[in-house]
Amino acid sequence: QVQVVESGGGLVQAGGSLRLSCAASGTIFSINAMGWYRQAPGKQRELVAIITSGGSADYAAAVKGRFTISRDNAKNTVYLQMNSLRPEDTAVYYCNVKTVGNYWGQGTPVTVSS
Repeated sequence: QVQVVESGGGLVQAGGSLRLSCAASGTIFSINAMGWYRQAPGKQRELVAIITSGGSADYAAAVKGRFTISRDNAKNTVYLQMNSLRPEDTAVYYCNVKTVGNYWGQGTPVTVSS
């Protein structure tokens, strides 16, 4: 069983920054990839950024150049540095961990005020 816990969400003004953290724990043999998804009210969950165990990262077009994903393999932790935040970034942000299975955190809300 794998537990995934996010932290770091909150309320920020447009143009501000937030850093999300996600830690995976439990019975983990190896993690293939860790990623961040978000779901805004009335919308489907969408990929924000993903990073492989080798450090290769990919981003949604909407966040490229503003968000940076990084991970600490030794700690099974992934981070999302979010800069130049916009009101349209408002959503619940979910961490995803891909191992033998696929695990999700409970989500952390991010609200960007204009």
